[in-house]
Amino acid sequence: MDVILLKKVVGLGALGDKVSVRPGYGRNYLLPGGFAVAATAENLKAFEERRAELEREAADALAAAEARKAKLDGLRVTIGRKAGDEGRLFGSVGTADIAEAVSSAAEVEIMRSEVRLPDGPLRAVGEFSVNLRLHADLDSNVIIEVVAAD
Repeated sequence: MDVILLKKVVGLGALGDKVSVRPGYGRNYLLPGGFAVAATAENLKAFEERRAELEREAADALAAAEARKAKLDGLRVTIGRKAGDEGRLFGSVGTADIAEAVSSAAEVEIMRSEVRLPDGPLRAVGEFSVNLRLHADLDSNVIIEVVAAD
């Protein structure tokens, strides 16, 4: 299935690229998510007419992400959780907990989908570097300190 990308998609292409993807990926993710349109003659013509508008929107989104990154750089957030004697948590600290804590500490809206935890939720007391994907081209790292609380 050939599609025209309306946004940058990591690992696939940039705005305006015509790419070939598997039909299920295009039909179930790219098209409904607004990331792409089917590569038909009409859609190619409509895209070329809207190209400047889409590029301006992409530049505005990148500028907003850079402003958020400036507020987040070097941020250190402490999250208290109930823990055992060995430092293992009763439960875990997940993406929603981190997004909420960072949002309140930096006064910047962070969605849980922007928090990247490749090794899964945090399950121990300690200091962790957490990656935040603010934009397809822009990441930020914050330090999350999980402490034992009563």
